[in-house]
Amino acid sequence: MATLAQFDTNSNSYFEALAIAERRALHSFFDQHIVEDDDLGYFALDEGDYNALPAHMADRVVHTVQGAMLDEF
Repeated sequence: MATLAQFDTNSNSYFEALAIAERRALHSFFDQHIVEDDDLGYFALDEGDYNALPAHMADRVVHTVQGAMLDEF
């Protein structure tokens, strides 16, 4: 039963991170990444916070939401 509870917690943190990433992406030029973490579960990370994602972070990206702002107008 503990495994099921752990899965549920990770699932919740993934969907929370996804909701944050989707909201941020609407107002950002940068992609929003969902990163898996052993301690935190999942969290949203703004690509604009880094010049390039360090390899240890890039390896843990499980989903990316593209930034929705355009610089064309």
